[in-house]
Amino acid sequence: MDEMHINWLFVVVVLFSTSCTDQREQNPVEDTAQFERVSADLVAHGERVADVLGCTGCHGSNLIGEDWSEPGFVNLWTANLTRSVPRYTDAELAKIIRSGARADRELWEMPSQIFAQLSKEDMSAVIAFLRSKTAEGPVHDEPVFEEAARLEIASGTYTSSRAEVAEKAAIWPPDAGKAHALGRYIVRATCAECHGLNLRGGQPYPEATMRPDLRIVAAYDIDQFRHLLRDGKAIGERDVSLMSEVALGRYKHFSDAEIAAVHGYLRRVAQLEP
Repeated sequence: MDEMHINWLFVVVVLFSTSCTDQREQNPVEDTAQFERVSADLVAHGERVADVLGCTGCHGSNLIGEDWSEPGFVNLWTANLTRSVPRYTDAELAKIIRSGARADRELWEMPSQIFAQLSKEDMSAVIAFLRSKTAEGPVHDEPVFEEAARLEIASGTYTSSRAEVAEKAAIWPPDAGKAHALGRYIVRATCAECHGLNLRGGQPYPEATMRPDLRIVAAYDIDQFRHLLRDGKAIGERDVSLMSEVALGRYKHFSDAEIAAVHGYLRRVAQLEP
């Protein structure tokens, strides 16, 4: 082999290695972390994961969709998944969930940016659960945006799910080391929806309730944290508005191992990045 061929081979190998490294940095735990398989039944496992992720909270326990309209702003229903899911292959469904867009239009209010890094196993389980439902109920109308919403869309303050994915899909919460990979993965797919991918909280939009920095979890021991996630009660038996609601609707479905992983990860993040 002559020197020119050797040099080109070296360049190709370096570029390929760099590409793999970049992809691994963007998806650092995709192949190693996933929700605990509490049930051997794939559909039952998928239902629990869908509960934790909020799929059943937004689309309803029967997945026929719910009215999330805001009068004077937007007329918006979540999709009747019992009607829409059968129209797509598993690969197409996974792409829609991760990308925040269908072939014909982009989605709105779908938190695809936090689903973008779901493991293949978790995505397959969720889709198996979605397919398990018998078709019922109506197909809902497409979103209708009022003038206030159109103005916010034009100014960039109200953005589509696809735009959120483009901005945030490759971002991960702080790295706390391999020992906390599971907690990091779970937090990205759940808590980051409200508290941001940097976990610092804040006000997601004007007039919204302020969300706390999740480093506050350093003040909780494991029993207090489990009580918060399972029963919606903060230290001192306090109700904490949206968090209490989310806990009772979604996070009560966490396994003990998942709660421990999230608790350990957030406490470690508080040490590394106070």
